[in-house]
Parts: sequence; structure tokens; C-alpha cells
Amino acid sequence: MAKIKTFVLNPFQENTYIIYDDTKEAIIVDAGCYTKEEQNAIVSFIEENNLTLKLMVATHGHVDHILGNAFIKSKYDVDFAANPEDSQLIQSASTHAISYGFTIEDVPPIDINLSHGDKIRFGNTTLRVIHTPGHSQGGICLLSEEDNFILAGDTLFRSSIGRADLPGGNYNQLIESIETRLLTLNPDLKVYTGHGEPTTIGWEKENNPFLAKH
Repeated sequence: MAKIKTFVLNPFQENTYIIYDDTKEAIIVDAGCYTKEEQNAIVSFIEENNLTLKLMVATHGHVDHILGNAFIKSKYDVDFAANPEDSQLIQSASTHAISYGFTIEDVPPIDINLSHGDKIRFGNTTLRVIHTPGHSQGGICLLSEEDNFILAGDTLFRSSIGRADLPGGNYNQLIESIETRLLTLNPDLKVYTGHGEPTTIGWEKENNPFLAKH
């Protein structure tokens, strides 16, 4: 059974996740660690739990979700996986960071392209990639059907949705992605979001003011 550790990092209060199971193999999703203290918190958790990091994944290419990529790549020498439609966002992250008051190293390029329906496997865990463009063109969610959770990035939040006015955003596309690819999933599915508290698909179907009732 997969376990999830949440870190709330950087001034954007972005959720970084480490997913691991009993094999001690792990992946990190949306490495937002920016300060030395935040980097140390990630390293300490990995070391204290004797985890072997196998992969770094981004749900999308906005800078707050990849602030720690260069550090993680340097520290653990793992491949970086993301949807290639956000490759330009990722390549220009250091420029975007300056506009938000950050200074970061160049973000490593994508090593593994993730497309809709692809599978991420580590240990005894399998995550299915769901492409959900709208917040960015390369936005993806990671679904564990076995353990009944999904990492939704900035596509869907509790009682809200991702912004569509950032680079790569498209409001109508975002709504379509949510309604056709997320709200059709198990209502009990736990949703781990890119910012804020977890939710469920069923709760959002009934209560999210941005979404039509289904």
C-alpha cells in the first residue's frame, strides 16, 4: 500500500509529495523545496525512512512546483518526468522565478515524457497519468486506482479550480478536463491538491462552485 508524505513549501505554500511503499522505493512529485531548510526536510525524511528515490515528477511546469528540481537532481541523480507540452515553461523557469522574487538554478530538462494513459511504476505501486490541460497545457494528474487517491496538481482544489490566467492556461479547457477526466472517477477518490487541503471527487462534484452539478 502506498503512503504519502506532504510537505508545504516555498512562499506559494505549494504541496510537495513523497509517495512510497513497503519496498522503500519512492518518487517525489512537485519538488517545491526552495530554502536550505526545506531541502534538508526532504532529505531527512528520505534518510530517516530508508527510502530509495526512483523518480522526480512534475504535475505541471509552473515555477513554484519545480523550485527544487535542480537540487533533487543533483542530490539523487534521478530522472525527471513531466508532460512535454510544459517543456517550454520548465526551460524558462529561472526567468519566471525572477518575476516572483526568486533566484533559482536552471531547471533540468525533462528526461521522461509522460502522456495520457502512461504508467509510473516503483516498488509495488502503479500510478496512471491523466492529462488535464487547462491550468497549463502539460498539466497531469497521477491516479492510484489500487490505493484510491489522485495527485491533482493545480487542476482541482477543495472548493476551487486552478487558475487559467497563467502561462499555458485556458479556462474552458480546464473545466472540460475536470469534468470529463476527474469527475467521472470514483466519488470516494481522495484528491491531493497542489495547494491546500485534500478533498474527494464526490465532495467537489456536489460542492465546488466552479463546476456544474453531476
